[in-house]
Amino acid sequence: MSRALATCKVAKPWGRDVLPAPFVAPAAERIGEIWFEPPPELPQLLVKYIFTSEALSIQVHPSDSQTQEKGLGRQGKEECWLIVDAEPGAKLGIGFKAHVDPDRMRKAALNGSIEELLDWHAVAPGDFFYIPANTVHAIGAGVSLIEVQQNSDLTYRLYDYGRPRELHLNDGMAVAKGEPYPASCKSKAPAGGSATLVEGPLFRLDQVAGVPDQNTAARYAGALLVIPREGRVHVAGEEIAPGGCAVADRLAEVAFDSSGLCLLAAPCT
Repeated sequence: MSRALATCKVAKPWGRDVLPAPFVAPAAERIGEIWFEPPPELPQLLVKYIFTSEALSIQVHPSDSQTQEKGLGRQGKEECWLIVDAEPGAKLGIGFKAHVDPDRMRKAALNGSIEELLDWHAVAPGDFFYIPANTVHAIGAGVSLIEVQQNSDLTYRLYDYGRPRELHLNDGMAVAKGEPYPASCKSKAPAGGSATLVEGPLFRLDQVAGVPDQNTAARYAGALLVIPREGRVHVAGEEIAPGGCAVADRLAEVAFDSSGLCLLAAPCT
């Protein structure tokens, strides 16, 4: 059934007490994540907003085939990030500056120098990054982003800046690629314009200005997620404002704002 998705605000030590509009952090709380309950119609995908005041752990995720080989009984994790706000100097660590062999990567994870080996990308609103499975990555401080991901909690931490959390060096090293980040995985979402941001193989994501054109509409034949960015959309008659997310049984259930901007997401089948 088409409807707004339940929202969960999650306080994190590395979160922020001042959030970009339209969000407001509760008094005396540092919100690190706002995520939307994945609907039964689309259990494969999870949508979140992430807000950082400190750098997050350096980590890596396995692929679907790697989780199946280990008998974990769940999907792997590929994800993508759309930057919505960035403080001066904000950056993301994605891939390595140069090829790193497994022995060097393990030693660097243990002594913390892995941070210096990562390729750190300065970010601004509208920057878009697709993060394939096996890509070593980290979100720096001062970043606010929308994350659309496979709905999986399989995260292997390689380095965590001395925080008292478990690391997963053996599992992480088994899947981590010591490679530079492909330039083809980075793009820019046009301000106020439409663009295809992800086209498979696991899911698709489009930014739509106004009403979707015929080509975009044809790619969303089944259930989809609707994430308003500017203006308001109506899903089965229910108004969904920026900062929210809804599931629609089909695109015909969505009434778009002709001057609005929103994201559409769906798994590839």
